[in-house]
This record gives sequence, C-alpha cells and structure tokens, in this order.
Amino acid sequence: MSDITEPTPEERDEPALVSMRTADIVVACLFLVASAIVISDSIRLGFHWKPNEGPAPGYFPFYIAVAMAIASAINLARAVISKSEADETLTTRTGVFRMSAIFVPAVIYVLATSYIGIYVASAIYIAAFMYFFGKFAIWKALAVALTISFVSFMMFEVWFLVPLPKGPVEAAFGF
Repeated sequence: MSDITEPTPEERDEPALVSMRTADIVVACLFLVASAIVISDSIRLGFHWKPNEGPAPGYFPFYIAVAMAIASAINLARAVISKSEADETLTTRTGVFRMSAIFVPAVIYVLATSYIGIYVASAIYIAAFMYFFGKFAIWKALAVALTISFVSFMMFEVWFLVPLPKGPVEAAFGF
C-alpha cells in the first residue's frame, strides 16, 4: 500500500492545478494584507514606549507585524523574480480532492461542536477517521474514540474544571 502523500503514476501525469510560484505569491500577498491590518490597528492603539509605564498596547503587535511584512515582501520578491518554481507543481486536481477529504470533515467537526458538544463530536471524528482512512475495524475505532473522549472529558471537566462546549449527551448525565 502506498503512502497517501506519494503521487501515483497517474497523478504524476496529471496537469498542475497550482504551481509553487503561484502559491508563494498568493500567500505572501495575504500575509502582507494581514500585516497591514495589524500595523494600522497598532498605530491606532499606540506603538511607542511610555516612560515609567512600559509599552503601549500596540507596541509588540506593531513590531511583529513589521517583521512579518518584511519577510512577506522578501518572499513575494523572491517568488516574482524566480522562474524555477513556475514549473513545480504544488497540487493537482486529485491532490485537492485528497486535501478536501481532510478539510471538509474538520470543518464539519468544528461546526458540530456547537450542537452536539466537543466530546461527542470528537468521538465521531476520531472513529470516522480511523475507520475510513486508517481502515481499522469499527470496534477498534469506536473503542479508541470513546476512550479518548471519556479521558478528555474527565481531564477537562472533572480534574482541571475547564468547561468546554457540551451537548445533549452531557446534559443527560447532568453536566
């Protein structure tokens, strides 16, 4: 059985959907936009050092965002100038479907925690991944998922007293 990250011979012949260069340019631009937002808000909050008080609220975010902007600008310039990555494939259509097989269930899991609680959603998520992707027997997937959810519940709710989102199952047990 081949590794899920290894491209199959058919995938190697598949045309590139996104090149490394395109991805580098897009990510660098997104980080530049995020940096600009943080810098502008840090200016609004104040980014100077106050005598006898210390840093203003925007001091650390400002300088971190400036460093992030400089790094993003360097990456953007490198990606625009470099022609070598234009031919490198970041992903293909098959690769996007593989990523979606991980990303879509993760989004559903996050949304489900609001309705059925984090412990039940986690049990379903873990069991589904073990069964469908790990090819474990259903009883093993359920045993691991329920054990992890139970231990997590005990650890956060009982021992550390950290309340996490709960749903109807926990309410039925009085939590």
